[in-house]
Amino acid sequence: MKHFIHKAQPKRVKLSRNSGYCLAGMAGLLIFGAVAVPAIAAEPSLMAPSQEDMRLYDIANAPQAQRIEQDIRTLVDFGTRHTMSDTQSDTQGIGAARRWIEAEFKRISKECGGCLEVVTVANTVEGKRIAKPTEVVNVIAIQRGNTDPKRVVMMSGDIDSRVTDVLDATSISPGANDNASGVAGAIEAARVLSKYQFNGTIVYAALSGEEQGLYGGNILADYAKAQGWQVQAVLNNDMIGNIAGINGVINNSSVRVFSEGVRFAETAEEAKARYFSGGENDSASRNLARKIKSLADQYMTNLDVMLVYRLDRFGRGGHHLPFNQAGLPAVRIMETNEHYDRQHQDIRVENGIAYGDVIEGVDFEFNAKLTALNAISLAAQAWAPAPPSKVSIEGQVSPSTTLSWQKSGDETVVGYRVYWRSTTAPEWTHSRYVGKVNTFTLDNLVIDNYLFGVASVAANGNVSPVVFPGATGAFFK
Repeated sequence: MKHFIHKAQPKRVKLSRNSGYCLAGMAGLLIFGAVAVPAIAAEPSLMAPSQEDMRLYDIANAPQAQRIEQDIRTLVDFGTRHTMSDTQSDTQGIGAARRWIEAEFKRISKECGGCLEVVTVANTVEGKRIAKPTEVVNVIAIQRGNTDPKRVVMMSGDIDSRVTDVLDATSISPGANDNASGVAGAIEAARVLSKYQFNGTIVYAALSGEEQGLYGGNILADYAKAQGWQVQAVLNNDMIGNIAGINGVINNSSVRVFSEGVRFAETAEEAKARYFSGGENDSASRNLARKIKSLADQYMTNLDVMLVYRLDRFGRGGHHLPFNQAGLPAVRIMETNEHYDRQHQDIRVENGIAYGDVIEGVDFEFNAKLTALNAISLAAQAWAPAPPSKVSIEGQVSPSTTLSWQKSGDETVVGYRVYWRSTTAPEWTHSRYVGKVNTFTLDNLVIDNYLFGVASVAANGNVSPVVFPGATGAFFK
């Protein structure tokens, strides 16, 4: 596993009764000659908070494969969850499925003393893949933040399933991996995280209409805007239970995170600025993906996060796209090894090959592992402050680079950390804590040769995603 190592400069302290200097160590004692001398503590305002939140280790181990299996089996037993399937039956069709999801969220809320507000968000749609006007209903559970409730991080999965014919609303369509695995993950994340309280708000979403044209995501993105939510992250989970690829690879230790590079919602003016200053690889969504990977490297074992610098699989799409189109940071989290015989297929055996998205194709331990990745990502961001705003940079024809940002009035912000990396590096490689300031100069780092960013730091050890200077990297506009 790779882990982030922040390369900090050693602090030089003057030693009492000696005229020399020595590097300050971590153990509280310095060896000067043959004499051990107590290290002189740094000023409190200059001390960086720990970069570990021990609660996240517990959260990473909390999701249970057995509960996820039970939820997937329940969803599969509804026969089909096609968007246009039966909505009146109590046992079959998408109506029964979404009522069960709503009841499960409410049961979780009851266990945490009403900590979840469970609502349905719906709209009637008709289109190329919806033959008649159909109500598309999302079921969401909202865990309100204590100090910053308008700032929202979200985990989503898709309720609906399909077979080969996208308009076939009656054939058996288990949708075990696509995408009961994602919905079960969101429900399990709610079970785990409802035991904690957070600064920001967490939303657990079961979306509908994905196979018909990403309708559920569009409906929820519009709802978020109407609610005045500052959406910091959308983690779209679409197929998080399969470990056996159609290429013969079987691997339960890797996951892909897809993210847009250039913001879909970028304006012509922003595009012009990016053309001359860079940032095509530093949208808020891409830095969100990097944040997810850094959390996995720190808090999880036996899980390699593969950052895929592409919106989605080649020529394909998912429910994070409507949020990107609305200008919001959103990524797709999914298995690394897909099996196309188990996606969008009638259940059958043909030429000795079994087709269909049945429950036998789901690895529940792996599903729990990817649910844990989501859970720590949601918790870390809900406990962290909001990313810094109005981040700017200067240093043209200068030996040094200066970053500036708007200092937050949020009391949970104890300082900021500046980041930099080579222009060809895929992830942030260097960072430095700079305290509770609104500008900082990195001496002898030429602006032309590196990419830079800033993140907000909380006393509890959590850090926001990095913000790239300018509108290209903006989380909130």
